[in-house]
Amino acid sequence: MGGNLERIMASITIAKEKGATLRVGPELEIPGYGCLDHFLEGDTVLHSWEVLAKILASEETTGIVCDIGMPIVHKNVIYNCRVIIHDRKILLIRPKMWMANDGNYRELRFFTPWMKHRQWEDHYLPRIIQAVTGQTKVPFGDAVVSTLDTCFGVELCEELFTPASPHILMGLDGVEIFTNSSGSHHELRKLYTRVELIKEATLKLGGIYLYANQQGCDGDRLYYDGCAMIAVNGRVVAQGSQFSLNDVEVVTATVDIEDVRAHRAKSSRSMQAASAERYHRIEVPFALTRGKFDEITEEDSLSLMGNNSAAVRFHSPEEEIALGPACWLWDYLRRSRTQGYFVPLSGGIDSCATAVIVYSMARLVADAAKRGDQVVIADARRIAGEPEDSTYLPIDPREFTGRIFHTCYMGTENSSAETRKRAKQLSSAIGSYHVDLNMDTLVTAVRNLFGFVTGVRPQFRSHGGTNAENLALQNIQARLRMVLAYMFAQLLPFVRGRPGGLLVLGSANVDESLRGYLTKYDCSSADINPIGGISKTDLKKFIAYAEHSFDLPILGSFLSAVPTAELEPITENYVQSDEIAEKVKLFYFEHARNRHKMTTLTPSYHAESYSPDDNRFDLRPFLYPSRFPWQFKKIDEVAAALPDRSIKNVVVDKAKTE
Repeated sequence: MGGNLERIMASITIAKEKGATLRVGPELEIPGYGCLDHFLEGDTVLHSWEVLAKILASEETTGIVCDIGMPIVHKNVIYNCRVIIHDRKILLIRPKMWMANDGNYRELRFFTPWMKHRQWEDHYLPRIIQAVTGQTKVPFGDAVVSTLDTCFGVELCEELFTPASPHILMGLDGVEIFTNSSGSHHELRKLYTRVELIKEATLKLGGIYLYANQQGCDGDRLYYDGCAMIAVNGRVVAQGSQFSLNDVEVVTATVDIEDVRAHRAKSSRSMQAASAERYHRIEVPFALTRGKFDEITEEDSLSLMGNNSAAVRFHSPEEEIALGPACWLWDYLRRSRTQGYFVPLSGGIDSCATAVIVYSMARLVADAAKRGDQVVIADARRIAGEPEDSTYLPIDPREFTGRIFHTCYMGTENSSAETRKRAKQLSSAIGSYHVDLNMDTLVTAVRNLFGFVTGVRPQFRSHGGTNAENLALQNIQARLRMVLAYMFAQLLPFVRGRPGGLLVLGSANVDESLRGYLTKYDCSSADINPIGGISKTDLKKFIAYAEHSFDLPILGSFLSAVPTAELEPITENYVQSDEIAEKVKLFYFEHARNRHKMTTLTPSYHAESYSPDDNRFDLRPFLYPSRFPWQFKKIDEVAAALPDRSIKNVVVDKAKTE
């Protein structure tokens, strides 16, 4: 929590330097949104109060109203709260009323929603807060804050996404400014929905909307993608970055409250407002505006010019893949205090995508170093093994990649010269420390051991072996690669004269996981996986984007290559290529019988709403009746009623699913 305290205080300082009078931070910013079951521990709440006491006692928090997030126990019930403070006083504690409880969110596991809408009661403060504020009790509940010149209210994260959002009734009762503190994670193509909801919130109603969101990895599979915004009457006037290595980012705007009042001067709105139910108002002797004749900078004046708005920046999905997982990897690397990453390069597009994302991370680090970001520079020096008095600057992404990223091609007699060459050329292009090896002696040793123990030496299918033998021989190659990956990750820094170890990266995409097209405990088993929530289609588009944007011509050869696992002998008539399920039943059959593999899935960057991540997101069973007799019968009935547009002479193996 010490780090969060420093970041909160830094944000308040920057906000005041920019002339702000109202500061809004992200959801549960004192302990961090990702505490999860730790919210059920009394220490988390206690330490949050301790941090809040330091914030209240600081000179930096005088002369500004601050909206700060933390968990609070009220009458023995845990609530997700906003604490509104001003000049060493708590004005209001506003608990969250509508919880996020689907997908990645489990808020009802930790918190109880405040169900007494437009009602409040006294909350008795702990003694450490009483000693600072001189208050014994403060208002707790669904109320708003009235300053000398306007009125603002809180709408907390998920409450914006509900059909009957609080901003509607608050706005009809005269609230002109809405604050939203969020813990919203990144998904590909999700930002548009968030922006449209924020714009719509004030377009019909009129008002000023202040949106703050966490940015970065909070210790699990999610990356919170920032993009703080300020909207006025349906137009965005300021926007922060969606992806960044910055520890603190403050977005400000100067707005005219009279614009809100003019926007609301409509007869139909006035009729509804006249009958609106009343919110209790907490009065504070402080004005958010400084006066009629204040000097306004040219930068601030943009948001005051009638219908002007800032162009909202939306990244393409390819850019999102380049930036989101890269920022997530950087946060994971610096917080784990390891010395870098290791990935086995197969010469295929998936491990290629993982490697390019690490290179994208190095590019972001280099950009931050060029801007003089001292936090990033200090982390980069530590990770790269530099001494404390080092003046090293990681301004060259290829050079920095060579220090912290290690790749390895693990070939066998079944590997081709083409994949080996592609892996080596990719490592050279991005600058990774590369190792090239053959592991045939390991595979042969295991094969011989089995033959010695059982008297039977398994053969590949192309050499007369059964399907069982063929599959076992493929799997042992894949699993030995996982064992080697961890050995090299542990010892390569030692070989290079550096302390510590590396984190192993996985490179199984979301499609392979859903279908089960991977070997349990093979190279899909790693420490973390930056592409585990991304589809093959999006990864190919990302590689095409990176080929030109990152100036990596070698990526074109990955896009044109035939996908192959290279786990079986290549003969004149047979090359092992990826299967593509051509029938719906076959997909569900494979998904069902391979579902057990998801229980060991490497923690992956969350990028899609259909993540297969077991336990955290996808809570379906892992033992299925994989032939689904009733469901498959219904699929057959529907298919029989459709016109036959199939290609003639296509043979479908029905034996698997029947």
